[in-house]
Amino acid sequence: MQLHGLIHTFPKEIKLFIGAFVIVLSVGYFTGLLFVGQTSTTAPHGIEENYLGNEENEEAEVMKFKKGAREMLTIIHTHILSMSFIFFLLGGLLAITSVPKKIKTFLMLEPFLSILLTFGGIYFLWTGILWMKYVVMLSGIFMTASYTVGAFFVFRQLFKK
Repeated sequence: MQLHGLIHTFPKEIKLFIGAFVIVLSVGYFTGLLFVGQTSTTAPHGIEENYLGNEENEEAEVMKFKKGAREMLTIIHTHILSMSFIFFLLGGLLAITSVPKKIKTFLMLEPFLSILLTFGGIYFLWTGILWMKYVVMLSGIFMTASYTVGAFFVFRQLFKK
């Protein structure tokens, strides 16, 4: 079965359906990033503070406490599962585009590595391995870049003849 370029053969209504899905998925994804920005976890110190707390800092604007084990497992569990579905669906759509195969393969696989590094890194940071905040930050950047480029390619391919 030939998947490469299959998206170009779809009828207009299926392309509109896929386009609407990618738009709504992107709104959800980037809304999540806005939430991350609101919790000041976009810088290494903010990432550490979000999971380990800041009780020792008497001048902190917002007091944060170390997350409990149950809360950490819930965060990690729900994010790994939901993001796996997001990238599985986006990867499935990328598979049927005519994007060069090496780029397509990278964009289909990289997010899964980033999911494991981001949320595994959050767990290890929580256990006290403080340098993992840099892994979390970098893998989060790669995950977002992969999502953005992948969604852009799928959307652009919907209008390519």
